[in-house]
Amino acid sequence: MSLLMTFLLPLMASLLSTFMRGRLLVGFNLVASFMLLVSAGQLLINVAQTGSQSFRFGNWPLPYGIEFYADGLSAILVMSIAIVAVVVMVFLVYWQSFLEKPAYFPLMQGVVAAAVAVSLAADLFNLYVWFELMLMAVLGILVTGSKRWHTEAALKYFVVSMLGTLLMLAAIGMIHGITGQLNFTALREAAQRPETGGALSLYSGVLVLALLVKIGAFPLFAWLPAAYHTLPAPLLALVGGLLTKVSVYVLLRLSGQVLDISLYHQAIGWLAVITMLSGVLGADYHRDLRRILAFHIVSQVGFLLLGVALASPAGATGTAFFLFHNILVKANLFLIAGLIWLTTGHYDLRRTCGLFPARPLLAVIFLLSARSLVGVPPTSGFWGKLLIIKETFHQQHYVWGGAALLTGLLTLYSMSKIWLEAFWKPCPKPHAGAAVPIPVYGALIFLSLLILFMGLAPEPLIAFLQAQQGNHWGAG
Repeated sequence: MSLLMTFLLPLMASLLSTFMRGRLLVGFNLVASFMLLVSAGQLLINVAQTGSQSFRFGNWPLPYGIEFYADGLSAILVMSIAIVAVVVMVFLVYWQSFLEKPAYFPLMQGVVAAAVAVSLAADLFNLYVWFELMLMAVLGILVTGSKRWHTEAALKYFVVSMLGTLLMLAAIGMIHGITGQLNFTALREAAQRPETGGALSLYSGVLVLALLVKIGAFPLFAWLPAAYHTLPAPLLALVGGLLTKVSVYVLLRLSGQVLDISLYHQAIGWLAVITMLSGVLGADYHRDLRRILAFHIVSQVGFLLLGVALASPAGATGTAFFLFHNILVKANLFLIAGLIWLTTGHYDLRRTCGLFPARPLLAVIFLLSARSLVGVPPTSGFWGKLLIIKETFHQQHYVWGGAALLTGLLTLYSMSKIWLEAFWKPCPKPHAGAAVPIPVYGALIFLSLLILFMGLAPEPLIAFLQAQQGNHWGAG
């Protein structure tokens, strides 16, 4: 039941939020988000204690029925989504401008519900439907801003998303045409048959291309920093923390347990290198906090694609660990950027200063997340990058590993730029920004403690992820 509830709670919250306004709307969504966190925790406990969970809608027999499936990997992802949803909702309670745009709340819950459904989907068409609903909800969030730059960002996002949508739908159609199946278990069996394996591998390449477009890989990543920076900080934390990472999760799942994409591993590896370097160089160039962090999404996507390209149990473990770390760290950094704006009135680093004496707790929280993004030991980012880079050199992909190390150094530069400009540079006069409410600091500290725990005690999560390598999709 917890498996189904993790999906139904945000879905019902999205529907019911359309009929509410004011503090009732905010309070309802806050309660719904905490209920999702409890349900996700229960799902994770159930999976850890009794193994994978499966639910078939309408009790139709597999492989024809619609199935939701959760093992350790998907349960941790759902838990990460729930954590981000709760923290973002706490921010929204104190972000007064959101009461003027109540449409944000059902759209936000729609993103969460669709992300959960994508995490649990066990057939290609179900995956496609919820993927597109997640992207439509993000599009709705972009246009709700109602300014010219919001419309421009939404148009860029829509054009690239539609390209990925058409490719994905075409790939699903071709895969169904050659196999007659969409269920992941049935597709895994079809990939092993000589009469369908070759064509299925070819059509899988189209699906991989569609996912790369949605992930924001090179060269079609320009929409991401061009669109994300127009979002309010709490919603930017939600979308920036989840959207591309859920897409990488799908690619990791399909490549590791469903489809044979060995033909494309070398291409994905080189694409990962170019994506890493393009993203981090864009972050080093810009001075706007939101653009810097958005370009770092591109860079970190490159790391994740590198782990997928390694196509090994060690690479998959490193990719999964880095994925969960990155969801929490990116959400935390975007929320920190929002508090910098509340304090100074600017996202431009050239117009911010003196935050270390004015907000010492915020400075400490930023340092922890920034060091983790860079990969400084013993943070969670260090262990995630270590697992991926170690496997890269083990497979003798020395150029890939060298590019990953160089990306880490360039990430250090951009994070140092934020620290020196926003926190360390003295201000000619004290900041007149509003005080940060205690619950908001509490939400940031909660995320920071999770990040710190992942860095100081990575062994349980790594061992848990290693144990998932033998699991397969579906109950059929």
